[in-house]
Amino acid sequence: MEQIVQQIEAYKQEIAAFQPKTAEELEQYRIKFLGTKGLVKALFGEMKSVPNEQKKEFGQVLNSFKLLAEGRYEEFEHLKNGAADASAHQDLTLPGEPHRLGTRHPISIVRNKAIRIFERLGFTIAEGPEIENDWHNFTALNLDENHPARDMQDTFYVHNNPDWLLRTHTSSVQVRVMEEGKLPIRIICPGRVYRNETISARAHCFFHQIEGLYIAENVSFADLKQTLYYFVQEFFGENFKVRFRPSFFPFTEPSAEMDISCLICGGEGCNVCKHTGWVEILGCGMVHPQVLENCGIDSKKYTGFAFGMGIERLTMLKYQIKDLRLFSENDLRFLKQFQGAV
Repeated sequence: MEQIVQQIEAYKQEIAAFQPKTAEELEQYRIKFLGTKGLVKALFGEMKSVPNEQKKEFGQVLNSFKLLAEGRYEEFEHLKNGAADASAHQDLTLPGEPHRLGTRHPISIVRNKAIRIFERLGFTIAEGPEIENDWHNFTALNLDENHPARDMQDTFYVHNNPDWLLRTHTSSVQVRVMEEGKLPIRIICPGRVYRNETISARAHCFFHQIEGLYIAENVSFADLKQTLYYFVQEFFGENFKVRFRPSFFPFTEPSAEMDISCLICGGEGCNVCKHTGWVEILGCGMVHPQVLENCGIDSKKYTGFAFGMGIERLTMLKYQIKDLRLFSENDLRFLKQFQGAV
């Protein structure tokens, strides 16, 4: 035992004189004294050869030595990640790296601009859940279970009986607001929607919408047209043509679709406008009386109009982008182009 104690005293002197300069020297110390095959573990292994009456005394010596070795290691722990080497090679005269500023996504830019335009007209923002039930997404909007118009909004069902699904439009938010019965109503409903569609340059399985709803007494189709004329002029400027086409939507009557001359090809024809020179930007119409009644609103006293537009399509026209898939690919080369548009 006395020989082992003498060895321990020699090791203590070595530890006291230890002054590492690099992380490598510190690691060598750890391996030699504290590693799985280090001296501390080896000395504890000598306990079995110590007489029983001396085990307590020898154990105290070993514990003291172990604490000394660990304590010395922790004094230089800042060297473990090479901090000393890094600081030794730092040139403090070099210019610092500038912070890179991010940019808003083009969808967010267009969404915010559209919201600001409608806010000037007195519209407020309403939001709702993306996972909806069948009543708010379809039935309340005059889309019965077997209505053929449901085929145009094939979606992703989460649960059947009762039906829960990913909403196909933000019209479900309009239903929820109408059910509250606080009239008049003047809202826009921006948000993400989902449809089971083939992904292409013009379509995706998810996209973003802004829908609007205005319900009060004596609301007319003329109010709808002037609202939308104001929006497109504020959003796109005045160097384009506008047309309304009669259409059909189960939740509006009469219904129309609004087109503008294609801003990408100037009306000459391209893949975005399907070589017609016109691009549909939204659908609209007067709220169907049955929809009002479904939501507890007296259709003989109140009338209203509704409209809905895809934000991706507005963005494609605004910035002359020819492929809708670019919005969801997270390609920084594409996104950095909008840094000046924040």
